[in-house]
Amino acid sequence: MPKIVDHDQYRQELLGKCFDLFAEKGYGSVTMRQISQSLNVSTGTLYHYFPSKQALFEQLVEEISKQDVSSALAEMQGSQTLREAMAALGKYLIKNEDYFIKWTYIWVDFCQHQDPEKIRSNSVFKLANQRYQQAVYEFLGIQDAVLASFVLSFVNGLILEKLWGNETIDFSEQCALLGKMLTLYLQEKDNNQPEDIFLTKKL
Repeated sequence: MPKIVDHDQYRQELLGKCFDLFAEKGYGSVTMRQISQSLNVSTGTLYHYFPSKQALFEQLVEEISKQDVSSALAEMQGSQTLREAMAALGKYLIKNEDYFIKWTYIWVDFCQHQDPEKIRSNSVFKLANQRYQQAVYEFLGIQDAVLASFVLSFVNGLILEKLWGNETIDFSEQCALLGKMLTLYLQEKDNNQPEDIFLTKKL
């Protein structure tokens, strides 16, 4: 009998290997032929799943954004107060520090070889950002676009500092500080909020 191939699973396996390859070599430094050689597949097979390196990267972004949101919400569920949520976020970043640094390096390297306007207008990247923002909504239980954008920018900034080699960054300390800042922000919006704000939506 002919071998039955789960094409979606195989595509995900290829993407996982590409993540490691991009982290090692950089997006801009490798060609599709070099990628196929590193993955031990023919160029025809690679092009069957990914018509171009750009398309491959876009699918990688889509896959990673889905996995990131799913794993983050699963690992950080159960927080009932803002303080608990920030403590959980700090632990999650510590646990996955190497992965986030690699992914940030890949993303920065990709952006160096792209037109900024095309990045901003790319529907795949827009959708990925919307997933991350929705995850912040679900995690904090607060439908506040400004707050969600701030939290994402804050976390991305911490990871960038780690990527640049800033050894003074402590995820737990920084997330605790973020919790205090968010508490003041929310208290200013509603003066009746308690000092340790309870999340409006439990996961």
